[in-house]
This record gives sequence, C-alpha cells and structure tokens, in this order.
Amino acid sequence: MRTLVKLFAKSPFAPLQKHMDDVSECVKKVKEIFEAMEQNDSKSVSRISKEISKLEAKADTTKNELRNHLPGSLFMPISKAALLEILSLQDDIADDCEDIGVLLTLKDLTLKDVIKEDFKNFLGKNYETYELIKEIIAEFDNLLETSFTGREAEKVKSMVSNVALKEHETDLAQRKLLKNIFRNEDQFTHAEFQLWLLILREIRTLSNTSEKLAHRIRNLLDLE
Repeated sequence: MRTLVKLFAKSPFAPLQKHMDDVSECVKKVKEIFEAMEQNDSKSVSRISKEISKLEAKADTTKNELRNHLPGSLFMPISKAALLEILSLQDDIADDCEDIGVLLTLKDLTLKDVIKEDFKNFLGKNYETYELIKEIIAEFDNLLETSFTGREAEKVKSMVSNVALKEHETDLAQRKLLKNIFRNEDQFTHAEFQLWLLILREIRTLSNTSEKLAHRIRNLLDLE
C-alpha cells in the first residue's frame, strides 16, 4: 500500500507503468522459454514455465492493489474506468505469457528446421508489437504534462499507428508460418500438430492484445 501511495504521488500513471514493468518480465521469460525449447532443454522449459507463473502472479498482485487502492480524490486526466480498462488489457498480456508457458510443458516439442525461420520471424513480430505498446505506456507522463493534447498527443497517435502496422506484419507472418506447417503436416505427429496450433494462437494474442491496448489509448486521445 505504501509503495502505491508513493507511486501515485509521483504520477497518477506510475502504478500503471509499474504493472507494465511486471508484464514485461513475463514477456522476457517467454523469450527465454522458446530459446530453451529450441535447444531441446526440457528441464529449462519446465523451470521457466514456473517462473512465468510466479511473475504473472506478481503482476496480478500489482493489478489488484492498484484496483483496491485507487484514490477516490485523485485528479485524473482520464476516467478511472478507462485506466482500469487499460490495466485489464495489460494484465491479459501477462495471462497470455503464462498460457504459453503451460502449453510448452504439455509435451516435449522440437523446433523443426522446416518451420524454424518462419516461426522465429512470427515470434519476433509479436515481441516487436508488444515493445511498441510498452513505449506508449511509458509516454503517459509526457501526455499528462500536456493534458493529453498537442504535439505529445500527436506523437502517441503516430506510435499507435506503428502498433497497428506491426500487428499487420505479425498477421502476415502468421499466415506464412501456418501455410508452412500445413504444407509439411506429415512431419508432425497429430499431437504435435494440434499443440503447435494452440501455441501459435497464444503467441498471437501478444500482438492482438497490444493492438487493442493501443486503440484504447487512441480513443482517449480522440476524446480530448
């Protein structure tokens, strides 16, 4: 509670940014778990999956504390409802990371050479989309100084457009990867094939949710 009070004193968006930092720790571990999978290191995959779950729980704690202790008299340039909606979308990303970690522990998987390049490209696009929305959340303090208007608002609107562009690139990368997987379906067992489809769907949510978050912020700017 004291930590949150100090954060609110610094900026009404500081707790939100703190939560995004927690989310980022989950995303970093997702990078690590796929590196372990590529090296066929099942023990590390299992260990990192547990670490992601702990980090997701930490993000949940931050989220709940923010929700429970949001000051009623706090001056906000945006509504509390909007802030909580942004918080919820951020938390969805942490949840997605945990789901990815769990899926990778269901069965030992190998990153087959035939899909390796397309998979890494797809995975990288999702990371890049997330990093862009993280940068937008970091800009909230600058937006606050300009009352969510002016050059800073235009800058963030441009950043939102970049998120949408990167999300589209992710979509194209996914299509290419899926075509590759279906074209080489005979190289996968039925269980591997189905599990890969589930994993790809969960990875995709990283960029999907990042875009939803970006558009929610853009809507706030359009209201000003």
